[in-house]
Parts: sequence; structure tokens; C-alpha cells
Amino acid sequence: MYTLYYSPGSANLVVHLALLEIGAPHQLERVDISKGENRSAQYLAINPSGIVPTLIVDGQPHTEAAALAMLLAERHPAAGLAPAPGSAGRADYLQWMFYLANTLQPLFRQWFFPTDHLPAAADTIKEAARIGIEKCWAKLDAHLAAHGPHVLGDTFSLADLYALMLMRWSRNMPRPATGWPAIAALATRLKARPSWPRVNAAEELTEWP
Repeated sequence: MYTLYYSPGSANLVVHLALLEIGAPHQLERVDISKGENRSAQYLAINPSGIVPTLIVDGQPHTEAAALAMLLAERHPAAGLAPAPGSAGRADYLQWMFYLANTLQPLFRQWFFPTDHLPAAADTIKEAARIGIEKCWAKLDAHLAAHGPHVLGDTFSLADLYALMLMRWSRNMPRPATGWPAIAALATRLKARPSWPRVNAAEELTEWP
């Protein structure tokens, strides 16, 4: 049994989707960030950084969304969310997971919270983030057009779920991810999977269903 500490629609989304795709028994613990529950003594005891997600694995708390999702894929290989170590698709899988985690996702932090570090330059930071995000979508769209229909070609994987979460984050941007045709097709394909309506219902997400 896993326990996922989450805030609706946050970076926990990819972990939650992975749990649903795997079919692993789990329970959810909502962390209301608007009420400061992520800074409560109880939550800080399991996650001193005060962020979500936290996943309890074998009684121990672990963090970092990409790492948690990849851990689940490795613990449940029968679900087929990741190519096996040493297989032909493993390198591409790792490349795209780290691209999404290290290049694209951090830009959203700058887009949503541009005043975090340099309040006087917030507008510049936000515009730079928008440009960076759109460049990432253009790269992914070109890849899908040439090598799709999934991130790893014909094979559905965790990389698709990660991309889907980030697509959702872009929904209210001037040009959301679905403004690129190959990405829009991938989003439609992934949202048709049973895990998508289930995660929306569980996290009470109503935007971008």
C-alpha cells in the first residue's frame, strides 16, 4: 500500500497517474497548500521541504515527482510504463524523462511564480519562461510528428503521463501545449485512457477534463 500526499493538479499528478495505471493499492492524503498545511509540523516531519508530492513507500517518505514516478515504474515492471534496463528504448525513455523534469518543468515555476527571486524583473522572467516553454513544446511536437504517436513511438510510457501533466499546466497560457497538432493528438489519446477521468475525479479537477 502506497500513500500519496498531494495538492490537486500539482506535480503529484504524474505520480497519481502512474499509481492508477499500475493498479497499485494506494491511499491519498490531501495537503491544502492554501491553508498552509504543507508547512504544518505534521507534514514537515515527513517532508522538511514542505512541498508535494510525498510518497510513502514501505513506510518511508520519498519526494521529487519524476523520481517517484520512475520508482513506481521500476517497482511494477509488469505495468510496462518504462522500457526495461538494457532494452533498446531505455536510453530514449531516460532522455525524455530528464528533459521534461529538468528543462520543461522548471520553466513553469518561473511562469507561475515570477516574483520568487527577482520581483523587479517579474515580467521579464515570465516572458522568458513563456518563450522557453513554447520552444520545448515545439521540440516535442516535431519529435511526435516524426516518431510518434507516443513519446517513445508506438509504446505508451511514463514519459507520456509526464508530458500530459505539463500539458495541463499550460492550459491557460497564451499558447497552450495543444496549440501544436501532434501534441494535441497525444493529449486526446492519453485523456481517453481510464486513468485520466479517474485522476480528475479523485483530485476534484474540473479544468481541462
